[in-house]
This record gives sequence, C-alpha cells and structure tokens, in this order.
Amino acid sequence: MATRTQSLNTLLQRATIDDHEEILKACNVSLKQSKTEPKILHTKAVALLKLDRYEDALRVLEEGGDGLKNGASLERSYALYKNGQLSEANDIANGIPDDRGARHVEAQASYRLEDFERSARIYSDLAKTHAAIDNEENDIKINGGAADAQLEWNRQGHLVQRKKPTREDLFETAYNAACASIARGDLDQGDLLLRRSRDLCNASGDLSDDEKVAEVLPIQVQQVYVLNRLGKLADAQDLASQITQKDIPDASTQLVAQNNSIAAKASIENPYMAHHLLQNTSSIPEKDRFFTFQLDRFKENDLILDLLVSKYDGVIKSTDRTLTINPSPSISSHINNISVLNAAAHAQNRLGNFGIKHILPLLEKRPLDIGLAMLVVQLYILTNNYVSAATALESLLRYLQSSDATDHQDVRFAPGLVATVVSLYGLQGRKSQITTELAKAASYWRHKSKPPKSLLQASGLGLLECNNTEDQATAREIFATLYQQDQNSKVATAGYVAAHALTSSSVADQAKDLTPTSRLIAGIDVSALEEAGVPQTRLNADAQAVSRKRTLDEKPKPAKKRMRKSRLPKDYDPNKAPDPERWLPLKERSSYRPKGKKGRQKAAGFTQGGVEKGGESATGTSGKGSEGVIKGTGPGTVNKAKNKKKTKK
Repeated sequence: MATRTQSLNTLLQRATIDDHEEILKACNVSLKQSKTEPKILHTKAVALLKLDRYEDALRVLEEGGDGLKNGASLERSYALYKNGQLSEANDIANGIPDDRGARHVEAQASYRLEDFERSARIYSDLAKTHAAIDNEENDIKINGGAADAQLEWNRQGHLVQRKKPTREDLFETAYNAACASIARGDLDQGDLLLRRSRDLCNASGDLSDDEKVAEVLPIQVQQVYVLNRLGKLADAQDLASQITQKDIPDASTQLVAQNNSIAAKASIENPYMAHHLLQNTSSIPEKDRFFTFQLDRFKENDLILDLLVSKYDGVIKSTDRTLTINPSPSISSHINNISVLNAAAHAQNRLGNFGIKHILPLLEKRPLDIGLAMLVVQLYILTNNYVSAATALESLLRYLQSSDATDHQDVRFAPGLVATVVSLYGLQGRKSQITTELAKAASYWRHKSKPPKSLLQASGLGLLECNNTEDQATAREIFATLYQQDQNSKVATAGYVAAHALTSSSVADQAKDLTPTSRLIAGIDVSALEEAGVPQTRLNADAQAVSRKRTLDEKPKPAKKRMRKSRLPKDYDPNKAPDPERWLPLKERSSYRPKGKKGRQKAAGFTQGGVEKGGESATGTSGKGSEGVIKGTGPGTVNKAKNKKKTKK
C-alpha cells in the first residue's frame, strides 16, 4: 500500500499543474491494484474536476464510501453544485467551518437558489479579509456585483451597499454594474456601462478572439433590451440583426436574444409568426435554467402574444389558474401583471369606456386584487376621470384596512399604493387627505422591524410642511429614527436638521455635514423666480377655485340676468304688421287653402255654422232658425254621379 502511494506521489511531483490527464491516468493505474484507496480516489476526483468532468467526479466521490465523503467535503459540495444539486451542495458547504473555498461554494449555491441576500453577505465578508489565492479578489468583485444586481432585479435594492457605480476595469464588473443600473431603472447609465463592458472585453489581452466573441454576445443581447426600453427601436433592430443567435453557447441566452429581437420591431406585423417562433424554442437544460423573474417575464410575453392572436379564452383559463393558486392581495409584480392580462382578455384588448365596462364586474368579484384595481385606476386616468380613479383606489384601501390579516395591512401601506393615492390627491389639490395618508403610513411602519426608508422619508417630508404641531412632532420622531439608523444619509440628516431646527439648537453639528446653501443656490436667479410666480397646473387651479369659499363679511353678488337670444324669423320686416292669426293652427286660418280636389271637399265638410246661399246652413237649416226641409234623393230624382260611374263600368 505504501509503495503504491509513494509511486503516485512521485508521478504527481513530475507532473505539471495543467497535466491533469497524466494525473488521471496514474490514478487509474494505481486503482487497478487497490480500488478503495481514499487518497488515490481523492486525487482522481480532483483531476476530474479540473477536466470539467463533474458527473464522473461526483460518481467517484459517492462510490468511495463515507470516509472519502467526509475527507473531501469541499470537492463533493463543488461537484454537487456543478451537477445542479444545489440544496445538497449548499448544506455540505455550510457545514465546513473556517474554509474560504467552502464559503465560495456556499455563496454560489445560494446565488443559484435565488437566496441573493445570503450570497451578497458572504461575498461582502470575504472581501473584508485577505485573499488566499491569486485573482480571488477579482472573483469576489465579479460575483458580489452579480449578487447585488440580482437583489435589484428582485426589488431588494435596499440591501445593496454600493449603489453608485465606479470606474470599472474588468468587463465582468462593468456588465454587472450595468445590470444593476438597468434594474433600478437608470437605463442611460446602464447603456453607458454596457458599452464600456464591450470595449473592455474587446481590448482584453487574456482572451482569444473566439472567447471575445462568446463574451461580447451576451453584452449585445442586453444592449438590445436597453435600447428597446429607451425607445430607440431602429438602433435596437439594427443591433439585433448583427447577432447570430446560433453562435450563442447558452440556450437560455439564445432564447433571450430571440425574445429581444421580436420586441425590437416597431410593430409586430404578423403576431402569429412571432407566436410560432417563441413556442418552438428548444428546452432549457437544468444547469442553464432561468431565474424566477426571467421565467415570469417569458410567461407574460407568451400571454401577450396569445392576446395578439385573439386567444382570449385560453388566456382567461391560464391566468385564472395562476390567480387561484396565488390569492389576493399580493404585491408581486408578476401576479399583478397576470391579473392585468386576465382583465385584458375579458375586455378583448379594448380601452376606454368599453374596457371599464367589462373590467368593473371583475373588480366586484375580486375587490382585493391589486393589479386589477390599479388597471381600473389607470383606465379612469386615461379618460381624465380623476375623481373616479381616486374613488376606486379608496375602495381598495378600505377593503384592505377592514381585514384582520397582518399581511393585508402590509399591502395596505405598501409604498407603491401610498404613493399612488398621494399622487391622485395631489392632482386634485386635496392636501389634507395627503397629510392624513402619510401620517397613517408613518404610524404603521414606524413600529416595524424593517420599515421602508423611502416611505418614511416621504412621510417625514410631507408632515414637515404641515402647520399642525402633532404632525411636526411625528416628523421629528421619523427623522430622528432615520438619522440614528444611517448618519451618512444626506436625506436623513437634512430632515433631522429641518425637523429640530425650531425646537433645539444642538443640530448645528449635523448641519455642517450638509451641502452649504450658497452652493445649492449658485446660478439661480432669485429675482426671476419671484417675478415668474408659482406655477399651477390646471387641475390644481380648478380644485382651488371650487374649494374657495365666501367669507362672512363678504356680500353676495347679485346674479346676472341671462339675456336670451332673439328668435325672429329670417324674413322679419319691422315695418310690416304681424299676422293676427299667427297663433292659430294652419288649418284654422282664413288664408288656408287645401290642395287637391279631395282636400277641398274635406275642408268643405269641416265648415260648421257657415251661411250658405239662400239662407240655409250646411246642416240643411235656414238662417232664421226655422226648421228647414232636408234635401235628399227621392224616388223621382236622378243621381248623375252614380249614373256616370255606372256608364264607366
């Protein structure tokens, strides 16, 4: 046994660091004589890992027994990680104390398990200590930047310690900083960093030409997305045409490139073809699977294409299943987007009053649906109906506030909802409601362990502008808490100084850390601002005009008489006397002359009491009132008209 181990050590001493094939051959030769030697199996597993044969390395470690598993825990955890068994790899690496290699594996496994907070924390701890091997510092910067970018994508940007990007010297760190800027919504900064990342990659002397092409392709795919978001569709389409999707090594990146290429077009002329292209995508392997937020966006894109090809019933069924599994209320962007797509299918992609008519019944069935309520608010705003928009949002807030569930209260005072209702109140000039809403939100979140700083800052600033002493006291407490948590924050420091300036003289030291007033107002013409006055929007002016009331000593002004317009006919002549019979119906006027023979006979029968020739009336009576003889046709008389008709026959 000792002789075989000694011969293996001799071979290892003569082998170079890159000669892993020779090491593997030597291990196989030694294992023919003893298949259970732990040291030889350990060496073979390391050689297989160096050769990227992760499945073979894991099989060697698993078949080597418990002794080998315990002695090669780091190698085993890394092999499990590379084979996609992330949870087991994370558990094993976490159980290895005081080992930088294990911390790296744990951070990477946590990253793929989407525990980005833990991954970023591990890399932050590693960066504080001295690197053990060469290039480890660069690896920590690259992987730490990737974890920060993922925190931004998952709406956990408050956990990122470094927000402002620095001048990056590595194309990987520049790319990660660009992704973080894009996730925060700073698209211009993201576009600039992507260009720098591409230039650094092309100028790198450590990469071959083929490696440069492989590294630049994902950068270009991300650039197409940014150009789409910036509205530069022509540039995005031109760049997308330069990307050869077959040259992209990763299947997931290929699918992203295809999706961005379709989105780069100004209009989808044939949505059926686009639907066909995205439906016939190759399956993504487990090792290259998407993150959850990426899968959510692809599902939403598929549903949008289904709407474009008029598959309304299919979209309704699919979204109903998702909404059933994830009950309301939810502040998840994906769930709320699914709710909006469900409503779009019910309204058949129509907006305006028609869309509102079909969506309001859905809101009555799902009154706690955040996405649906926000859609109704948006539709009302598109029709300039701000009052109905505010009413719909207030109804949602009442439903949430009346609930006893704790998570419902978190949704009720979510920063996004509070900001929306405050914005609507601001458009209508309802300042008292703004103060009340901010005070409620501040009172709720102040007693929580992890309150949203942005909401507390906005609430404190809004309450500082009030004349109420209680609101100002609340603002002082808010900024005192924020200043204690982060004394380097300019907003917290400025709010603390402004809130305590009138009640305490001990804020002079904190005011020294702020930017001097002379520097802030440099280049501002104060006189021009005073002459220009305070601008007002049309909505605010209208709201103030409606809310303005008459004082007690102000006398009411007499109402102005309304002068009606003259309704004289076009041919009116003031010198001509008007017709005295103009008020009578046309048929009762003396000038009326019916048209045609039948009309004249009918008019003759209408005459009652008229005097006929010979002093008889039309009824056969004389004008003197004596009883007259009724005229008729007796036996001896002849009816000429009747005879005339008979002759015609």
